[in-house]
Amino acid sequence: MSVAARILEAARTRGMMIATAESCTGGLVAGALTEVPGSSDVFDRGFVTYSNAAKQQMLGVSAETLSRFGAVSEETAREMANGARTRSEAALAVAITGIAGPGGSDHKPEGRVCFAVSSVTVTQSETVEFGPLGREQVRAASVAHALSLLERALNGA
Repeated sequence: MSVAARILEAARTRGMMIATAESCTGGLVAGALTEVPGSSDVFDRGFVTYSNAAKQQMLGVSAETLSRFGAVSEETAREMANGARTRSEAALAVAITGIAGPGGSDHKPEGRVCFAVSSVTVTQSETVEFGPLGREQVRAASVAHALSLLERALNGA
């Protein structure tokens, strides 16, 4: 059974809906979840918020957070995850924002990706430095990591 299938089964067992908020992955996490037949009973929606304006309008990320910390930050990821959860029917949401590449800067290098998972009781975030693996590999690694975070959250870890 795939990770996505296990996530959906765990959500189904707990009676929980899931939402995603994605920037650098462009909807790939939502795609991985909805690839599993029958996902519609637990996957509510996915937000693809590539621009800062979309993050603000669709998820309620504050202009102050974006200005102070930037789009690629745990602060922004937390607001994205909270926004996805509160602006949907979901009880659990995952968010991803990062630099897939090519490019980046000394301050925010290629391969830096920030994640957050929001439930009704807690929002947790973390940053992963995948390194300059190339755009496709950073995105693939980000999807796999986001799915693992969802699975851990559903299993109470």
